[in-house]
Amino acid sequence: MNLLKENPVLALFACLGLGYLVGKLRVGRITLGGICGTLIVSMLIGTQHVSVNSDVKNVAFALFIFSLGYIAGPQFVANLNAKGLRFGVLCLIEVALVLGLAYGFAKGFNLDVGTASGILAGAATESAVVGTAQDAIGKLSGLTHDQVVEAQNHVATAYSVCYLFGLISIVLLTSQVFPMLLRINLADASRALWEKMRGADAGLAADEEAALPALVGRTYLVSQGEGSTVGEFEGVRADLVTIEGVQRAGRVLTVEPRLRLRRGDQVLVVGRRAAVLDAGHELGPETPGVPGLDSPLAVRQVVVTNKTVAGNSLDQVRGMDGQYTGGVYLTDIQRVDHHLPALGETELHQGDTITVVGARSRVEKFASWIGATVKSDATDYIYISLGICIGVLIGMITVHAGGAALALGTGGGCLVSGLFFGWLRAQHPTFGAYPPVAAQTMKDLGLSIFIAVTGLAAGPDAGALLRKYPVLLPSAGILMVLVPAFVSLFVGRKLLKIDPPVLIGAIAGQQCSTPAITSITNVAQSSVPMLGYTITYTLSNFLLPLTGPILVGVLGS
Repeated sequence: MNLLKENPVLALFACLGLGYLVGKLRVGRITLGGICGTLIVSMLIGTQHVSVNSDVKNVAFALFIFSLGYIAGPQFVANLNAKGLRFGVLCLIEVALVLGLAYGFAKGFNLDVGTASGILAGAATESAVVGTAQDAIGKLSGLTHDQVVEAQNHVATAYSVCYLFGLISIVLLTSQVFPMLLRINLADASRALWEKMRGADAGLAADEEAALPALVGRTYLVSQGEGSTVGEFEGVRADLVTIEGVQRAGRVLTVEPRLRLRRGDQVLVVGRRAAVLDAGHELGPETPGVPGLDSPLAVRQVVVTNKTVAGNSLDQVRGMDGQYTGGVYLTDIQRVDHHLPALGETELHQGDTITVVGARSRVEKFASWIGATVKSDATDYIYISLGICIGVLIGMITVHAGGAALALGTGGGCLVSGLFFGWLRAQHPTFGAYPPVAAQTMKDLGLSIFIAVTGLAAGPDAGALLRKYPVLLPSAGILMVLVPAFVSLFVGRKLLKIDPPVLIGAIAGQQCSTPAITSITNVAQSSVPMLGYTITYTLSNFLLPLTGPILVGVLGS
């Protein structure tokens, strides 16, 4: 331990490495995850009075919370509509109940502000609350330095216990208990909803590839479809197939809508599998690959920025303007850091990243119309630094409400700034580059470092707090998950009439629980629950971190 005490860098990365190793441990369907594992390991090492300078924690948290807001910004704004606000009711239920319950525990059991805030953060399984609450505690007046440190350490200790029990509760509730209460088989219900929304299959794992891909190309010898033009042939098939090449008497022709097919032409047809096979019945026999026609298809990832497209379903987008949408196929939708099923009724939002396949010229034309092609630009550190600076300044603003002094703090300010800067980047993708992979890495690394330093600081005081509240902390972690989840289940099903698979995903999202949605999609064998999860996840990622300063401000008054 002396080696760790003398070398903070070694101590920090030992906590990260061992923490993520512990986080891989699995009990049934449940894994702790790297963040919880890091907190447990760092608190154990911290009991030996190993520490890292708190400034490292502050910098890491600012990077984490700004990146979180930056990633979620476009979707947060996009969800401020009738559908998003409908799901937002569930997020408001979550926020109101966890705040009320945490306040009730604090008053009923005479808890200090740190323990109450840790219960709130852990039971809500929202790690960002740890940082916003600790930041707010540091700004309380009337506390000595030692009292501030003790309260901040109690946040981490209470969080670690409540998070563990809250995580287990939300995973079991959403993946096992709620389907039984709703009297559904989650896999069958998801499949039925998928088919209703005109989906094709239940999705593939990251290491799988379809044996029968949905998008195919075939070459046919025209023997019975002569006389029709390319435009007529494609038009009657509702953009499900396109003719990408025509060879006549050994010469490759330029494909245009007015080109009339003749007997003996060899044509390359690309599109949805079933439609391409049907097209062969009307054209003639299939032939082997034709040299000069077997051109590769282009694949592009495009960010949606066109305001006339946002809010429309994929089916509606396909029917908007044939000169842009013809001959291109949308195969994947990524929202925040989750992949959604590319169903006909799935709505596109500004900031969505969609994967488009088709002929190169068509894909480029479509990309210029709907948004901007995702490029691997270097991170714009001027833009990111400006955003964090503005966030810190926003966090310094204090509002006095009665006897409480409320301030967002560095965490809340950087979250608001990140939301705005992320939304602004989505509107104008020509500046302020922060590649998604870089933003996700910074978010995860920033949170991990913050949690590790916090756990090391909390280690020496952890034992005393756990001995003082051996029953209260686990009970609070379970109760503060059960109450909001059951209320949301009732409201979502009886009042909002949300489809069960989507509702279950939305309840996992209001809790910001990635392990829960992972378990749900595994049980459902489908990504359909993601349709509800991404909306509530985005909204709760903004709302829940703000509960830390609110609770601290109210209790501190």
